[in-house]
Amino acid sequence: MDIGIDKDVCIGAGQCALTAPDVFTQDDDGYSTLQAGCEDGGGSPLVREAARACPVGAITVSERVG
Repeated sequence: MDIGIDKDVCIGAGQCALTAPDVFTQDDDGYSTLQAGCEDGGGSPLVREAARACPVGAITVSERVG
């Protein structure tokens, strides 16, 4: 799975980190980032729900091809 976070769109609402804290966190400025080692979602079933929870749609999730 590929997870993208559009840093230009993110407003730091933190809904992703609340929904899937094992995958998402917030950086020192309060913006969404991925936990180290979780760039592929870490097998969390909550990644897609976290993307849906983002109020500005800054997170994209797609299946890795290949």
